[in-house]
Amino acid sequence: MTSHYEQRLQRDLDWISELVGVVGDQLVQTIQNAVQAVLTLDKQLATQTIIGDYTINRQTRELDRLCHAFVARHLPSAGHLRYVSSVMRLNIALERIGDYAATISRTAAQISKEPPATVSRDIEMMAEQARRTLTDSLKSFQERDVQLAKATLATAAQFAPYFDRVFQDLVQEGDAKTRPTKDLFDLLATLNRLERVIHQAKNLCEEAIFVVTGQAKGEKTFNILFVDANNDGLSQLAEHFTTKAFPNSGRYLSAAWEPSEEIQGSYKSFAETVGIDLSKSWPTDLKTFKETMDTMDLVISIGKGTREHLPKLPFHTGSLEWDLDPNASPEEAYRQLTPMVRELMEQLRGEQAS
Repeated sequence: MTSHYEQRLQRDLDWISELVGVVGDQLVQTIQNAVQAVLTLDKQLATQTIIGDYTINRQTRELDRLCHAFVARHLPSAGHLRYVSSVMRLNIALERIGDYAATISRTAAQISKEPPATVSRDIEMMAEQARRTLTDSLKSFQERDVQLAKATLATAAQFAPYFDRVFQDLVQEGDAKTRPTKDLFDLLATLNRLERVIHQAKNLCEEAIFVVTGQAKGEKTFNILFVDANNDGLSQLAEHFTTKAFPNSGRYLSAAWEPSEEIQGSYKSFAETVGIDLSKSWPTDLKTFKETMDTMDLVISIGKGTREHLPKLPFHTGSLEWDLDPNASPEEAYRQLTPMVRELMEQLRGEQAS
């Protein structure tokens, strides 16, 4: 027989869960309304959506209050504590999504004419992806569905590079001078907020996984590309040292804009002395990464003034230039390189980088 305490605990949990569902459903509709307002320049709908955000803010505050009251009243442990702590983090994401919808709606009041066809298509596609991802992430959380959460995360990751192509469509409109520059900035704000909705939905999926399994969100891993003139020495050493020293922190590659036929013998010999095997490696042409460059988090050009040899990088790909002497001996190059790699990886992953 269920005790009075257990009944009250379950009732409090149900109130929290029900409010999560209410806020989530409202946010999905709010995003749709905000996008519709931008595409049709419906200022009435835009303003109604902005006003509706105040309701969502009140509901998220109430959700926060319920969670704190639950902790104070029941002193939960194990599964109940995981759930309530996840809802508190999820609540922040929900409030931010509401803010994104309000920002999108405000752009509708600023744009002078309807978006061009290519950009409208981009907005519709990103809005649909945001709606689907948000809906599925909320469902995975409410139903404790780990498989749906993981599938949604995988789908969202595949969509990530699309924003770079969307950005290029806006640039082309700007080059063609089809409309005021201010309109383009407003449209960029819309697209950016839709991208942020997708990112927040991914956070919801991580919380769904945590509630069920107790598995916290893992540290981000990074795709890093080292580039120099010939990829026959220093950049190869950078790739393979980073792979050896930080195998769990990312994926590391190297390339050149004028690749040599083979790696220098002096580098092969030296690499053996520090436990690195270059015998099966070959110089790679930078052009081979043309179609996959948008998967790179960071491109590091080695040697002063070498950044100018890089192609135009995608919006989300950063670049660094390391002032290392490509003509230095392998030993000296290694002494200069290794502390720079360690410092970078500690910045990216913290002191526990591995």
